Amino acid sequence: MRILLDECVPRPLGKELVGHDVRTVPAMGWAGRKNGELLALMAAAGFEVLVTTDRNLRHQQDLAAHGVAAVLMIAVSNRLADLVPLVPDVKAALRSLKPGAVVEVGTE
Repeated sequence: MRILLDECVPRPLGKELVGHDVRTVPAMGWAGRKNGELLALMAAAGFEVLVTTDRNLRHQQDLAAHGVAAVLMIAVSNRLADLVPLVPDVKAALRSLKPGAVVEVGTE
């Protein structure tokens, strides 16, 4: 699965998603793009899932219109140490994720 890590997600988290093609927004040259433009770019580049900590994404964007899904990681912070424990839940969500869906993993 092609996964894009949002700017708000630490890059090293990608190493935890073994078996997937994981890239970051900055590595793709898309840093600073608005969410709507970012979703269009990622869809055009063949990404299927955005992994983010941006809680406003689901309220601001229509992911189904772009044919992509998102996994929203909810933790006390977006530090790597707070997000790594959520990786098993992210992996589980990826197995059944459908385009247009936003799946939340974790709690505060």
